[in-house]
Amino acid sequence: MNKKKIIIVGGGFAGLHLARKLNNKPFDVLLIDKINHHQFQPLFYQVATARLEPANISFPFRKIFQRSKNIQIRMAEVDAILPDVKRLKTSAGDFEYDYLVLASGCKTNFFGNEQIARHAYSMKSTEESISIRNEILLSFERFLYADAAEREALLNIVIVGAGPTGVELAGAFAEMKKYILPKDYPSIDFSGLKVTLLEGSKNTLNSMSEESRTASCAYLQQMGVDIRTEVFVTDYDGTTITINTGEKIKSKNVIWAAGVIGNMIPGLPADCIMRNRFIVNRHSEVKNHPGIFAIGDIAYMVTPAYPNGHPQLANVAINQGKTLAQNLLAMHKDKALEEYEYKDLGSMATIGKYKAVVELKNFKFHGFFAWFVWMFLHLMLILSVRNKILTFINWAWNFIAKDSSLRLIFRSSKKP
Repeated sequence: MNKKKIIIVGGGFAGLHLARKLNNKPFDVLLIDKINHHQFQPLFYQVATARLEPANISFPFRKIFQRSKNIQIRMAEVDAILPDVKRLKTSAGDFEYDYLVLASGCKTNFFGNEQIARHAYSMKSTEESISIRNEILLSFERFLYADAAEREALLNIVIVGAGPTGVELAGAFAEMKKYILPKDYPSIDFSGLKVTLLEGSKNTLNSMSEESRTASCAYLQQMGVDIRTEVFVTDYDGTTITINTGEKIKSKNVIWAAGVIGNMIPGLPADCIMRNRFIVNRHSEVKNHPGIFAIGDIAYMVTPAYPNGHPQLANVAINQGKTLAQNLLAMHKDKALEEYEYKDLGSMATIGKYKAVVELKNFKFHGFFAWFVWMFLHLMLILSVRNKILTFINWAWNFIAKDSSLRLIFRSSKKP
């Protein structure tokens, strides 16, 4: 009996956990991703702010599945789905499948503003996080010889979006301003460096409880972050941000953390797409397309507890991947399938040393203990023991010395 061919598009939290559950199981599995490694997205901001090495949160697929007998890896861009002939078109050629799993995740949503997309930094990959680190550090190098007109823009860091990513970035840059930059650049007066956080809603961490919103805002203000709520960015030309109030802010360093949009793959009709996500049933199967599944951020699943679809969180993606693996194995054995429902384990965000907010099902807290819980849980989620140890060592050193030696600027050099 020929093994069923399963193609998984995307090696994020959903795709990777699905593949790991199917490792050495009775399927031929092909994992396709445009990069060769899994990325631990919750810690991108620590790479961007020179707290962690990129290798600490990146895991090569070929290393993960080094001993696998049934999983192959292809580094390729996916161009289109051909559902009628069960074929996937990619930059590495066409591949046939029996089951197709779409786990392509999300990208930054600039809400159609091409001008902002050209000039603002996004942070949805390790590579983009490294770019932010490079450009922020280069700003301080350029400041040393810049003229007076340019200096204000070089010393302003603006973050758009006050969700967990924006709040964590703002806190990290505020700590860098206080503890690190004056030692690295003693000739620069960093009292003029401004970290500004812009948010369209009324609060920071608007999706969390009132207690967490209040605590996060108070922490950021204590750290000197300028918080502007109920404002929207209407334009950014690379030097000047314009917000809906008409105010203009000079900045060469604008980081966009204001939303995401699904990485859609052409080939499926519009009637199976909702809010830039593929509509799926409780078994993650795409509407009107037997044998095609979608999991993670790209999936729009309506359940009694989540009538408007699940939140685009790592825990949702991980558990959808695991549940789909169980269902694929059940289908192989002609057994009943399990319906997915997300069990909310809580949410959290860290703002700085001793400053974090944590919300569990029946318990909310903030401060030192929340900060410790945040670190412990993120450390446990990192894949390999080696990376756990390296991350812990970096964190311990940063805690003791309030410094790191990771402020390296890498600039690409292309040979003719």
